[in-house]
Amino acid sequence: MTIDLPPMTPPLKRSVTIDGHRTSVSLEDAFWKALSREASRRDITRATLISRIDHARPPEIGLATALRLFVLEMVQTGDDRDRPE
Repeated sequence: MTIDLPPMTPPLKRSVTIDGHRTSVSLEDAFWKALSREASRRDITRATLISRIDHARPPEIGLATALRLFVLEMVQTGDDRDRPE
């Protein structure tokens, strides 16, 4: 039996600024696109959304993991409730 897979890319490293400090995050293109859509829906920049997620995550969870889990939660719930501000 075969399974249909979505388009896949290797992780893409992008630089982001959080509280005036530059850092880089590696995520697959699908995650970058989902974060951009959510930021647009909230009428904020993707950088602002990433910063808000960064501030809300527990210190033992890496930023890339927090971003992926944020997107997963968006997909699973499909709701418009407030997310980390």
